[in-house]
Amino acid sequence: MKSGWMVVAGVLFALMGAFVKFGSEYFSSAELVFYRSLIGLLVIYLIVKTQKLPLATPHWRMHLWRGLSGFVALMFFFTAIGQLPLATAITLNYTSPLFLALLITFYLKERPHWPLIFSILLGFTGVILLLRPTMNHGQLSAGLLGLASGFLAGIAYLNVKQLGQIGEPEWRVVYYFTLISTIGAGIWMIFHSFHPVTTKGFLLLLGLGTTATLAQLAMTRAYRLGSTLIVASLAYTTVIFASLLGILFWGEILSLTSWIAIFIIVISGVISVRTTPKISHPKNETPT
Repeated sequence: MKSGWMVVAGVLFALMGAFVKFGSEYFSSAELVFYRSLIGLLVIYLIVKTQKLPLATPHWRMHLWRGLSGFVALMFFFTAIGQLPLATAITLNYTSPLFLALLITFYLKERPHWPLIFSILLGFTGVILLLRPTMNHGQLSAGLLGLASGFLAGIAYLNVKQLGQIGEPEWRVVYYFTLISTIGAGIWMIFHSFHPVTTKGFLLLLGLGTTATLAQLAMTRAYRLGSTLIVASLAYTTVIFASLLGILFWGEILSLTSWIAIFIIVISGVISVRTTPKISHPKNETPT
């Protein structure tokens, strides 16, 4: 069940994306990120207080970088979801393993080997195919934001992996992420219009915040406890669930080219995880 937590996260992330797409009709991206983060912060804080879990950490710099990269990635991702088909936006965000492979390679200062180079080139070939329909529909900027969210998510996942290796539990990682995102989105909202929260809007925001927080917990636990290759492979189940939701609620029927592109990105993502150099734990640093 350790790696299986990613399937749970996949369902929850797809539902979160659906709530974002519904909510984009009533709120700006800054508002959606703020409410998503605020509700998540309240939920995780309630868990922390109920279980009497310690929040103090000596690794605040790593939490800060994880929070900032995750916050900006969310802003770009939510904007892309509001303008693109749900499965397309999520697939672009899920290019993160390709960027993660590059980041880890540079982090370890290793020379990229051919299987890794092949997987990255294959993945970005899929990205080009997937972005072509967005150019035809005047949605290129949204597509590029979705791709940028994948890059920033790759940075965030590298931070998550590093935090897990030094013994930081998933609830603490999620707590500081939601705290930083709440503050960041709150500041961002000052420069955007504010929309009143109706009963329907409140239910959408509640669903968004709850599914997002539970998905973060499940994902963080999966990466912390499970096999990286299996977890990264199962992460793409989100695309499947999102495509079903897109068809069900918005009638989003993707073209054959788009599905081929999604398949290429999924395969390249799995290969990149398999061929990415492993981060070994420093010998002079003991997990807390």
